[in-house]
Amino acid sequence: MAVYQHDVLIIGAGLAGMRAAIAAQLEGADVAIISKVHPVRSHSNAAQGGINAALGEDDSWEEHAFDTVKGSDYLGDQDAIEVLCREAGPALIELERMGVIFHREESGRLGSRSFGGASKARTYFVGDITGQAILHVLYEQLIKHGLRVYEEWFVTDLIVEDAVCKGAVAMEIRTGNVHVIAAKSTIIATGGLGRMYEPSTNALICTGDGISLAYRIGAPIIDMEMVQFHPTTLKGSGVLITEGARSEGGYLLNSEGERFMSKYAPNMMELASRDVVSRAEQTEINEGRGVDGCVLLDLRHLGEERVRERLWQIREIGIDFAGVDLVKEPIPVRPGVHYIMGGVKTDIDGKTPLEGLYAAGEAACVSVHGANRLGANSLLDTVVFGRRSGVATAERARSVMGWTPPSDRYAEETKRKLQAFLDRPLNGDRVAKIRLDMGNMMSELVGVFRTEEQLRLAVERMKDIRARYEKVGVENKGKVFNTDLLFAIELGFMIDCAEMTCVSAVARKESRGAHYRTDFPQRDDANFLKHIACTYSPEGPQLSEMPVTITRWQPQERKY
Repeated sequence: MAVYQHDVLIIGAGLAGMRAAIAAQLEGADVAIISKVHPVRSHSNAAQGGINAALGEDDSWEEHAFDTVKGSDYLGDQDAIEVLCREAGPALIELERMGVIFHREESGRLGSRSFGGASKARTYFVGDITGQAILHVLYEQLIKHGLRVYEEWFVTDLIVEDAVCKGAVAMEIRTGNVHVIAAKSTIIATGGLGRMYEPSTNALICTGDGISLAYRIGAPIIDMEMVQFHPTTLKGSGVLITEGARSEGGYLLNSEGERFMSKYAPNMMELASRDVVSRAEQTEINEGRGVDGCVLLDLRHLGEERVRERLWQIREIGIDFAGVDLVKEPIPVRPGVHYIMGGVKTDIDGKTPLEGLYAAGEAACVSVHGANRLGANSLLDTVVFGRRSGVATAERARSVMGWTPPSDRYAEETKRKLQAFLDRPLNGDRVAKIRLDMGNMMSELVGVFRTEEQLRLAVERMKDIRARYEKVGVENKGKVFNTDLLFAIELGFMIDCAEMTCVSAVARKESRGAHYRTDFPQRDDANFLKHIACTYSPEGPQLSEMPVTITRWQPQERKY
């Protein structure tokens, strides 16, 4: 057991974490990243369609910002959205200069595509592997700068002394040894929580770790009822089929061969915002015009050459996971859980209300996405606010005086907790069974369409889930690569997050963005133009409210 020490500790090695690390290192800080997987296995790898920036001659950051505000259904904080869109162009050019090879037109200019809810074609891309391309380039930068990476280490707790976050306790997965990693500033960059639903487009590692860790030490968590359902996830497996497929000209068809989006969004059609398209699909399915629980995405008219140039990965996914070659036949898709707009409350520099604790990326809620995220704004969020949080934490490291690291007693406390888990007798229940039951329940009761009755039932079911969790044992009692134990800890994180989602969804008695209540089908600005915040208590999440920041765009009716 050892106590390691750094100026800045970043938990999570996806795009937000790596961008923060590079920025902090360039500011002169001693930086380390900790990740439960190899960095290039982070879920940012799965982002397909592109990254937004208003670089076109007929475009402006103000138009990008308005589209984002409208897409958020006016729940996004407009000061943060202005920062996001102002800094988008420089952030994208910076990525290209690092080595990301974005698509170019015949003229040599950067080529863009139109994404849902956008008034201009401002999504820049690398085929349908944009996240993967950026992630690998940032990892090269990480190596170039010689950053310390605690690879395959798992954070179990954050350390707080005198209301200041001072780092984390982590398990080295290879040995099972537990250590304290002290830091003047800690950045949560652990990504989302999509696996609290089943199925999901998210990787199995997306278990809400950072959100739960921050919640447990008192940081406010906001907008947890805002869960995005992506319109095109593959039948059965739930694998993502990029929005780029529709931006390239793909149609959505029902069982009658009708392009049904003409009924729901006559101007934007398939390129309406994601919440609108997902509700349209689910309505078609619920009213009997689906195809085996799905609708069809038709790309045949694009031709094989265009698909091979721009959408090769989803073609392979369709063949491998559904036995459908989208060049030859429509591919079955349906709405699926994809993204959490909520997370750890931060300011525009990633700072949380808890001193020493920062957050960036999907785990954070600086509130640029509000009630519905526009496609290709998530990669932008990671690099813009990742960089800003890196700079801010390095600055804090320089300014902190008389700082003392925490002792190794925190590691001893964690070891006792883990041993207590290992000592539980087996009772016939399984961590995997509880996780699957929770995921299925969330999909059934806290889905695209919600009602008071369903949501209150979900709250009650979560009490049963937690009661089972507090008694379940793990079969593997060893220390080396004990994934049984890791999955059990992850389940605890997901239960925290699911509880917050359920109670927040009950509290928001209106329909806004991704949160659609059939018993309250209208947006209610008079009573609910506000963020719902959760803070930890032993009895469960305690709810409060936070104001929405409006700078220049007053709420208006949202149509596509």
